[in-house]
Amino acid sequence: MQALSGIRVLEFTTNIAGSIAGQTLGALGADVIKIERPGTGDDCRAFGPPFVEGASMMFHTMNRGKRGVCLDLKSPDAIEWVESQLECCDVLIENLRPGTMDEVGLGAQRVRARHPRLVYCSVSAFGATGPLREKPGYEEVVEAFAGMFSVNGDEAGRPSRVGFSVLDIGTGMWVALGCMAALMERSRSGQGCVVTGSLVETALAMLSIGLAGTSESGRQAPRARSGAASVCVQRCFDTADGEIVVAAGNDRLFAKLAAVVGRPEWAADERYRTGKRRIEHRAFLHSTLEPIFRAAPTAQWIARLEGAGVPCAPVNSLADVLAEPQVRHLDMFDEIPGAHVRLARIPLRFDGRRPLMRGGAPALGAHGRELGAPEPAPARD
Repeated sequence: MQALSGIRVLEFTTNIAGSIAGQTLGALGADVIKIERPGTGDDCRAFGPPFVEGASMMFHTMNRGKRGVCLDLKSPDAIEWVESQLECCDVLIENLRPGTMDEVGLGAQRVRARHPRLVYCSVSAFGATGPLREKPGYEEVVEAFAGMFSVNGDEAGRPSRVGFSVLDIGTGMWVALGCMAALMERSRSGQGCVVTGSLVETALAMLSIGLAGTSESGRQAPRARSGAASVCVQRCFDTADGEIVVAAGNDRLFAKLAAVVGRPEWAADERYRTGKRRIEHRAFLHSTLEPIFRAAPTAQWIARLEGAGVPCAPVNSLADVLAEPQVRHLDMFDEIPGAHVRLARIPLRFDGRRPLMRGGAPALGAHGRELGAPEPAPARD
């Protein structure tokens, strides 16, 4: 699958969100040219350990298959080269500090005036408009601002961030989707457009159910740690040798769960007969289930619950995940050609086939001469 073969992307990004957008387009066949600052390049190169071939695994993960160029955007020669590239580029992606692209003459309005077929994608922390449009931000900052901290964690504990960069990754994927939609529209109209996305907008979309419920009721549902505040039984339980997540939220699944744990009468019990009633009596129900699950090991519970058709899973570590037969069967991981780095492939199949990774992340400025880019001036001491 090389659906975007022939599409050229010029990517001015650092850190995660913009890089994910470019990497997604590249995985589908686009030729992505990543522009980095001379000297240190993308900040992400230094976000480790672990490091492989002089760059962090984070950088390798988000920049595989791209070509790399170093440019000092304050140099007229560099801007002249960018303009020459824009003549044959289809997409520009940027997530630099707000205002940077305007300062160097590469802002959306000016560039689109000169290159009307270009799809210009701009990624920010707080959005392209509004009083905070120029406010910088990282994952934790936006998670806190947008309310994501407040819904994550144990009800009795402190709010916490999600354990991976969900907003960065989600924003990159949304921007890539918006870019492809804009390219489809261009095929009809002949005109590009400006696509904007931000971490805070991604957060608001992800939290849309909770925000709608709060808006309607005036109250926020309590944090539920490993489950859902509005569904019962759906949470994590300790077992004799680990932890297990059980998801028996509807009445049919709850009846099956009740039978598995030796309490079939619960299905007809007025306290538990409906989801609404189970929520009302959730604390007592959970406290009754906890010692039952602690009485047997995880594998035994998995076998019993799966045998009855109750959705469940062990709480795996990342090492456990890599050893799971299902994960191995999905063939999601592969060694990048020539890079000796094993990374996750794109999580899509087309007619049963997953697109192959075409190469690793570029060394800093690796393709500058190949692409005719000007050499950056030596760094001053």
